[in-house]
Amino acid sequence: MQSKVQQPKPPAPGAPAPADVIDVEQAEAALVEHYPRLVRLAYLVLPPGLGRNRRVLTAHSVTQRALPRGRTAPAPARTAGDPGYAYVRLRVLRSALDAGLPLRLSAWPKRAQLPPLLPQVRGLRLFPKSGGADELALDQALSALDGPARAAYVLRGLERLDDTAISTTLTSAGCTPEDAAAALVRAAGVESQPALLNSPEFDPCSLHARPTDLMRRRQHAKAGLAAVAALVVCGALLGLPADDWGPDGAAAPPYARNPAGQAALDPSKLTRVAAGVWQTSSRTDFSVWPARGDLTGDTELLRRALAVWARPGESVQVSATPGTPAGAPPGPAQLLYAGEVDQARVVVLYDGLRIVRYAEPKNGTSGAALDFARVDGATAGQASAVVLDRSDGNVRYLTAPWVSGASVRDLLKPDAAPLKLTRTSDGVTSPFLSPALAESCTSWNALALTDSSGTRLTTDLGELVPAQLTSGRPDAPRDSRAADWSATACSLAAARSHGVRSVNSWAYARQPLPEANGTAEWVCTRAETWQGGSPRTLALFRTPGAAASVVAAKSETSPACGSRDPVVLAGVRWKSRAGTWYLVAAGSKQVNSVTAAGSTGAGNLLAVKVARDAKVSLKGGTASGKQVTTLR
Repeated sequence: MQSKVQQPKPPAPGAPAPADVIDVEQAEAALVEHYPRLVRLAYLVLPPGLGRNRRVLTAHSVTQRALPRGRTAPAPARTAGDPGYAYVRLRVLRSALDAGLPLRLSAWPKRAQLPPLLPQVRGLRLFPKSGGADELALDQALSALDGPARAAYVLRGLERLDDTAISTTLTSAGCTPEDAAAALVRAAGVESQPALLNSPEFDPCSLHARPTDLMRRRQHAKAGLAAVAALVVCGALLGLPADDWGPDGAAAPPYARNPAGQAALDPSKLTRVAAGVWQTSSRTDFSVWPARGDLTGDTELLRRALAVWARPGESVQVSATPGTPAGAPPGPAQLLYAGEVDQARVVVLYDGLRIVRYAEPKNGTSGAALDFARVDGATAGQASAVVLDRSDGNVRYLTAPWVSGASVRDLLKPDAAPLKLTRTSDGVTSPFLSPALAESCTSWNALALTDSSGTRLTTDLGELVPAQLTSGRPDAPRDSRAADWSATACSLAAARSHGVRSVNSWAYARQPLPEANGTAEWVCTRAETWQGGSPRTLALFRTPGAAASVVAAKSETSPACGSRDPVVLAGVRWKSRAGTWYLVAAGSKQVNSVTAAGSTGAGNLLAVKVARDAKVSLKGGTASGKQVTTLR
């Protein structure tokens, strides 16, 4: 369906006639007044190869540098409209075209060819809102054009200039007359509608924000802290007397003389579980995984992995999920896997508390990585897979020996047939697209693992161990089906990289909406972590026909919606089709009264008319007299 957007108008052609010079105040007034339009123009003309985050920042950067360097500047070629706007538009256009020029060894790079110094945003990726199919087609068509042709199309569709004015503007921006004429011809071949240039898809002033690579940021932070700690220790040692290290008190001998510590670094002391032990064991967790992989006999590789675990060097990228200690092994660990995966050699170890993954390139050891994940008390569903590798947006798993089949389910398309995954004899799956670092939620893949007890769903949330997905009442959850997450899967993004053990989805209420607007669904999702604290709980509200749910309330401390307190209450302001605003609220079945805005609803549902911006308190009660507050 074609998007309907309001077409903003360019500066009025009835403005004063252009002068010979432009002063800085005139240019600044034009830039401030038309800033969103100028940034949109820059964003559309900049080369798509920069990526959406850098295009956004570069568009703002070149627009903010469009003022004259001195007090005045020569006016651009005579055009209808505000001369100040024409001047800054030309400056923005010239910089955006310069950004698409290739770097040459024979000349200094232009300022626009370099990453912007300002503005800068740390820890976030910024990108415009996603549009529809028409906007995507236009974006692809513009990506196929060179810079001058993109500029010609944008000047024609966004600025509504005729071909003569476009040719003059392109020539003033540095194009030759021949290039400008050719750009007009190429721009005329784009079949998409120019009105789509005003879509939110191409608005770099209305942005979505997502985190950058959280794992890499955490690694850098840990490396920085380790460097500071090393400097402090070195300073303290230099300040000690030459022959007196001070009393050790009850401290143990240095690690190098500790027998248990020495045994932990000996590859021959690694525990190797036999292949069939899991079939007769009373436990079903990582402790009964056999040692697998074609490099389990590579003593040098195992020695390097254990040495890096005990003493990671400066070049090693170390990461750990929240609440997971990253220290040396307390004693000989258990070997789960050693083999080649894609372009790396990977070793996976288990010490009873943590899964540890060591990875190094096939050629050399530079760029080795060490990852820790806490897994104590894992159940069969939570010990069914370990991430072996992530690359190019894909993930590859090592599955438990009791897993008999693996497939991928898109939670947003529960009716689609599952994609079967091939597995090697060692239980290594073929790669598939991971949602762990996706910037948008157009799909959400879950790993479906089948064993003798049925099929369980897990999903990659950026950890070594995928999070198990369950559904139903928190005090009696069951294994999820894909349909249980069709409207709430995108909410899983809030649980990425937080050490999540399992996520439960509970459809706790259905509510008939006022004015015969259909029936809404209330869902509570709760992500439990391996460390036991900081659960991430969301109350989600979905209206009839909506593709996804909206977040009505959230908490990281509340016991609500959990096994200890399976009661929840949440409310949200909702607008009916007739334009009337309501506060709609719903509690779980234990709630028998809900009160807000002077009204009390019988049972666990309430819908009351409120002003859009009114401050309303909401509370509920149970049959036993217990008061229930909203999730917060």
